[in-house]
Amino acid sequence: MTEFKESSLILGSWGERLRRARLERNDTMRVFGERLGVSESTVRDMERGAPTVQVGTWINAFAVLDRAEDLERALEPRESLIERARRAPQRKRARARRPRA
Repeated sequence: MTEFKESSLILGSWGERLRRARLERNDTMRVFGERLGVSESTVRDMERGAPTVQVGTWINAFAVLDRAEDLERALEPRESLIERARRAPQRKRARARRPRA
């Protein structure tokens, strides 16, 4: 499996945040794993940012932590520069001034 540096950084960050959230709920790894329907070792893998954890497990973890809406914007289509330019208000030109008499 090819591993990208960005992926490792994101998964590591998610793992740290997951651990903090789990501890704030005062859940052990075993209890949190039961809520997710996975083993304690899977929770441990998630918390250390292992790239082998299935994306569905991560989505379930977001849901258990009441954070599923945080994933809603993932992979949303981006607005192109052309679309952005079309939406921008047109610049109005100043009229030529008439010379004073």
